[in-house]
Amino acid sequence: MNTAISVRLPKEIADQLDSIARETERPRSFIIQKALEAYIEDYADLQVALDRLHDRTDPVVSGKSLRKSLGL
Repeated sequence: MNTAISVRLPKEIADQLDSIARETERPRSFIIQKALEAYIEDYADLQVALDRLHDRTDPVVSGKSLRKSLGL
């Protein structure tokens, strides 16, 4: 099920969105949806990284040790 959401964009961003939509022959809503999906995925990855960074029980691996384990 889809939900309609209204958003106000600065003219410059709206113009860029229109340009991308024309170039890709996709609707603006498709471009916005894909951009939000990518942002949400990146945000989730950032949260995992921050959680691991602040987890004192998570072992720290040195660069030297990492290269060795990778055979580099």
